Amino acid sequence: MGHQVILATCALNQWALDFQGNLERILESVRLAKKAGARFRLGPELEICGYGCNDHFYEGDTYLHSWEVLRTLLGAEECADMLIDVGMPIVHKNVKYNCRVIFLNSKILLIRPKMFLANDGNYREMRWFTAWDRPRVVEDHVLPRMISELCLQDTVPFGDGVITTIDTVIGTEMCEELFTPNSPHIHQGLDGVEIFTNSSGSHHEFRKLHTRVDLIRGATAKSGGIYLYANQKGCDGERVYYDGCPLISINGSVVAQGSQFSLKDVEVITSTVDLEDVRSFRGSQPSRGAQAASAPAYPRVRAEFVLSHDPLATGAPSKLSVPREVTYHTPEEEIRLGPACWLWDYLRRSKSGGFFLPLSGGLDSCSTALIVSSMCRLVVESAQAGDPQVIKDARQVVGEPDSDYIPADSKEFCSRIFHTCYMGTENSSTETRSRAEKLAKELGSFHVDLNMDGVVAAFLTVFETIMHKRPRFKVHGGSQTENLALQNLQARSRMVLAYMFAQLLLWTRGRPGALLVLGSANVDETLRGYFTKYDCSSADVNPIGGISKTDLRKFIRYAETEFELPILREFLDAPPTAELEPITKDYIQTDEVDMGMTYDQLSVYGYLRKVAKCGPFGMFTKLWNDWGHELSPTEVAARVKRFVFFYSINRHKTTILPPSYHMSPYSPDDNRFDLRPFLYNAGWTWQFRKIDEAAAKLTKAQEENAGKGAA
Repeated sequence: MGHQVILATCALNQWALDFQGNLERILESVRLAKKAGARFRLGPELEICGYGCNDHFYEGDTYLHSWEVLRTLLGAEECADMLIDVGMPIVHKNVKYNCRVIFLNSKILLIRPKMFLANDGNYREMRWFTAWDRPRVVEDHVLPRMISELCLQDTVPFGDGVITTIDTVIGTEMCEELFTPNSPHIHQGLDGVEIFTNSSGSHHEFRKLHTRVDLIRGATAKSGGIYLYANQKGCDGERVYYDGCPLISINGSVVAQGSQFSLKDVEVITSTVDLEDVRSFRGSQPSRGAQAASAPAYPRVRAEFVLSHDPLATGAPSKLSVPREVTYHTPEEEIRLGPACWLWDYLRRSKSGGFFLPLSGGLDSCSTALIVSSMCRLVVESAQAGDPQVIKDARQVVGEPDSDYIPADSKEFCSRIFHTCYMGTENSSTETRSRAEKLAKELGSFHVDLNMDGVVAAFLTVFETIMHKRPRFKVHGGSQTENLALQNLQARSRMVLAYMFAQLLLWTRGRPGALLVLGSANVDETLRGYFTKYDCSSADVNPIGGISKTDLRKFIRYAETEFELPILREFLDAPPTAELEPITKDYIQTDEVDMGMTYDQLSVYGYLRKVAKCGPFGMFTKLWNDWGHELSPTEVAARVKRFVFFYSINRHKTTILPPSYHMSPYSPDDNRFDLRPFLYNAGWTWQFRKIDEAAAKLTKAQEENAGKGAA
């Protein structure tokens, strides 16, 4: 009949330094796990203090309060008779470590420090922690008095050990350790570990879940075993969204999966699996047996505890978990759900009364509005499902914390918390004004339509009074300098108006508080620097700041059907334009003409610059291979140099980007993800000379080959 175990793992929406809230969510996950019959519970990385504490990890308070929370957990009735694995930072011999603490019935069994730290992209763990680089070594850790008094323990094992219960062996790895070539589970499995745990703080990025699932499956596909994956979820105070999706797999097959995007603060999944299936799988591999027989041993910490149960003894049959297909979202669904969940966390945790969005009638602000609408739909779905936390937060956001209000209609909820404004000038078209108004009506936002020509004229009057000259647009005979200054004046005036309305709109509606200003600059425009510094792209948060124009178009095409919004066809058909220059019968300003490159090309440049890690010359050689069948070497060279030039002169703009939802791996966000200079020699004299020399050499070779062919 086997040895059947019920195991629980979870995704928690923890918040950096919210020790009280984090404690409550941990306890709730334990209750849910125990209710499901589980005898082992796994939580996400650094769940006690929150993953994104960052430089607060330098502070002694962070460690003190983490121990205080752990003490509460050790003494909590909910945690009795369950093997529990929680995450927190710990100082061992004056060195800071990112750790797992495994305890049972008020006794700490093992503190396991992280061995491979994440230190790329959005991660800076080496800034705060040290990796434990002593494989299979365990030593004593002296416990704080507040813990030793409760546990009656002075020291506990600290290091790279495993837990052995009466019926199985449990090994730990943490987040980055799964992604490394020499992962701990490889060696643990050869030493007889049957249950592997992974506690993560892994953020969402396009298609990242596929990589994660493949690695989890692969961890036990060759050597067998049960793999539990826990993850942080939500916005814990940073630009990233941790996308949850806890998983349980056995022998390479996924048997349980949690949601990737949801408003649930606590999500627990469980599986009933048979340890004998692991043993049978491994016993059928003689080659594995030969390797395991000579594998070095891990220090084992004994737990007088039984995880499994025997159906013969209980007389009750168990329904074992069976392999299932993994649920993946399409990129369009990822855009609809990820930023929406992130916005909800930001809104409720900032104690703001809603959002304000300058709605231009263009595709980018339309995308931002749709994401807010998606958020409202998720809130209504969760509220109608009876989620008490969502209902409580919704009442707080709409300014009725003591009412019995429960969101029941997304448009009605949207009308309370979402405010849009069309800021027109004499250069605006009736088409964009009409699109903005119709979209606002369809979504239910509180919409304002205004002309700001008087504001712009006032600034120009001040300048003319002082300097006795008045700038003109290029189409009216002005210079490029005048033309650019007039465009930037309009754009920056919109920022001032946006913040004024964001602070006063709720007041005009008889409500206290203020609104968060939303930005709507996409990742490609940021990469190229095609926006005005401190214009309406300057905002409190930007949900589309890490999404390309190409992906946004696909999202709107998807939303047209998914949300039943025919108005979106008008946004898809309209050419992207800033509408900052006068429209004449011979001239209409469009984005791609202004930029001198297409949005699709920008995505390619962005990928090569960041993901492929190409400098200007490397970018040229790559693109010559891709584009050389249609373009000449000099044309490829000219395109590369044009992009690099504008990227260089505009790089300083990325230093003031509002916090943007991270989604694209080529994000140019200078604040955390893309650490590069913001002052360049935009002539790139050495690099551009090498590109020109290579282009000339390729051109000469083509001409010689053409001559031989003609002969």
